Amino acid sequence: MRRLPLALFATLAACRAAPIPDGERFPAGTQFTARFLQVGDTKVRYIDAGEGTAVIFIHGLGASLYAWRKNLAPVIAAGFRVVAFDNRGFGSSGKPAQGYTNAAYARLVAALMDSLHLPDAVLVGHSMGGEIAGEVAIAFPHRVRALVLIGAVGLGTREPLLFRVARWPVVGPAILAFRGRGFVARLLKSTYADPNKVGEADVDQYYAPVAEPDYGRALRGVLREFRLDGLAGRLGAIQAPTLVLWGEADRWVPIARGRALAAQLERSAFLSVPHAGHSVQEEAPGEVNRLLIKFLKQGLPRVPENLASLTDWRGRRRDIDFINRMVERIAP
Repeated sequence: MRRLPLALFATLAACRAAPIPDGERFPAGTQFTARFLQVGDTKVRYIDAGEGTAVIFIHGLGASLYAWRKNLAPVIAAGFRVVAFDNRGFGSSGKPAQGYTNAAYARLVAALMDSLHLPDAVLVGHSMGGEIAGEVAIAFPHRVRALVLIGAVGLGTREPLLFRVARWPVVGPAILAFRGRGFVARLLKSTYADPNKVGEADVDQYYAPVAEPDYGRALRGVLREFRLDGLAGRLGAIQAPTLVLWGEADRWVPIARGRALAAQLERSAFLSVPHAGHSVQEEAPGEVNRLLIKFLKQGLPRVPENLASLTDWRGRRRDIDFINRMVERIAP
């Protein structure tokens, strides 16, 4: 077995601060109220607000519904119903020992929709949440009105050393016991193009569930069961109109993979946001909200070819007005 660098142990053990209490976790102090719902064998914490076509937000690995704090209110104001939830193993939702396969997550989303009496919805997924959204579109195509994939895994990603080591027997569980606030801060800042935009309050929100006793077991379950390349060779099965949205400075899932993902979808448009990293919806919310709401209101264009091919060398759209003139309305 490879010897684990001592520096990694030191980093993980550092800053073992007390987490903020439950009453201070998002959405405390906002217009939203979080509720709990038993979905199958998992207790799920969620937000459900607004009226109109439902838009379900699915966060990524290690995140929670806090990842969408800057996006929910603008989408509601634009005339849509928003649902955001802490996925199984994350945030304040249940953290069982297993149940973290790609298919299991897709079934959880469908079951949540059943519980909320939603026959269909637009799914917005970030990172791991994008892969899950794609899984739902494949397994339950009649439930998915459209997709928005933001920095989505599905064709793989760059993994930090911690993720690889966490899968090892014996060593994995031991190292995940040293989950320090300092390490959470480093990981979170690595998802931004400008790490200075990450505030102490953001670190507090991300660290709070990480400090829970069952979090390490759940994270290990995710890393062992979930395939980050689970959509490889299967994207052609997705028929839902899809907006693929990327931060141009994404170091976790490089923009080239975003273009490759979009190119394999039947009905897709690819857009990128400059000066933004992997957590583009948090770092550049104004631009993401503008593009997201435009997509929700005007729909995805039907054209003879895949729009992912109509990009310049930076991956940006050459003619967004052209897209806007050829839209098919998604919302009823």
